[in-house]
Amino acid sequence: MPEIVVFLGPSLVRAKAEKIQEADYRPPAKRGDLYNAAREGARIILLIDGVFFQECSVAHKEVLYALEAGARVLGASSMGALRASELDVYGMEGIGLIYQAYKSGHLVSDDEVALTFDPFTWEPRSEPLVNIRFNLDLAWQKGAIITSCRDTLFRCAESLYFPDRTYERMMTEAKAHVPEKELQRFREFLAAEKRDFKMEDALMALQRVKEIANVG
Repeated sequence: MPEIVVFLGPSLVRAKAEKIQEADYRPPAKRGDLYNAAREGARIILLIDGVFFQECSVAHKEVLYALEAGARVLGASSMGALRASELDVYGMEGIGLIYQAYKSGHLVSDDEVALTFDPFTWEPRSEPLVNIRFNLDLAWQKGAIITSCRDTLFRCAESLYFPDRTYERMMTEAKAHVPEKELQRFREFLAAEKRDFKMEDALMALQRVKEIANVG
């Protein structure tokens, strides 16, 4: 019987996750996976990554089933943040900045956290829009870029199909509308201060699981 089940993929390298909390680590969740974990008797289920377009995604009903079965169900970072924002009123616990952004309505689309990844190593092959959004905001807050640059770059990123999103592709699309000196300033910001918000939320969620496990 698994005590703690964590659905993890490209949001965080598994080796880093294991340093925080031992668990039954499973690939990004698809339809039925949370239901099966609850049926197996998992006491804590953490949903970080899940499939969006490749297969059927995690159903709301299976999260509710897991809660009714007595499991603590937490969500963060990616699919977990999205489902937690929808189901926290029923007892699912949401963690992190991305969860809060969905909960507040600042984020509304699945597309914000979608990305492509290597099916064997889980290494990301594209950049999730939420990371681009928050890094653009951070660069603007720190004075690295001006408002018009931030807004234009974001529109360019948003217009790309999610498997094609990278920082360089976004800046290539924006070249006709943003001065090169502004693009260079953003490149310098990325090199020095870029953050991975999905990874940060995943780490925070694992720390929360550790707290719950230690209390239990």
